[in-house]
Amino acid sequence: MDFQNRLSVTLLMRSRCALLCFAAILAGCSAGSDAQEPSAGLPVVEGCFTTDSGMVNVSLELAQAPQERHKGLMGRESLAANSGMLFQYQEQQSPDHGFWMYQTLIPLDIAYLDENGVIGNIQQMEPCKSTNGARCPSYPAGVGFIVAVEMNVGFFEANGIASGDRLKLGKQNCKTR
Repeated sequence: MDFQNRLSVTLLMRSRCALLCFAAILAGCSAGSDAQEPSAGLPVVEGCFTTDSGMVNVSLELAQAPQERHKGLMGRESLAANSGMLFQYQEQQSPDHGFWMYQTLIPLDIAYLDENGVIGNIQQMEPCKSTNGARCPSYPAGVGFIVAVEMNVGFFEANGIASGDRLKLGKQNCKTR
């Protein structure tokens, strides 16, 4: 996931561990179970990626709050075809702002988009098998962005989606004419 507010990995890990332990005590379950469950209660937005050759409909879970962006797709064992997660920020993020794959079990593609929904960069990210988040690589955007979209690995290439293509949100914006 992303390094929200440029906090050190150590601080993030300690905060997450403390939060998970507190939640486990309240829920009466083990501290590690939170990472195994899909994100619950996130709104889902329909949209489409538009290219010169057509349109690809998608269904995206919307992660807006810092804690939603931090958890992202951690613990997921699969992701439905044409489904993903949209990470939305209030302010432009710098090109060195990155995402990581700590506790993420499936390989993902990530697209970094500007305020107009135009893709600036796409990368593939591999799961990090380390139990130490500090040993997981970060995937910096390489471009300024305000939205990032994670999809199953190979999604963008398989659908002919590349830098310069656009994401439109809302079914009404994705109707064929």
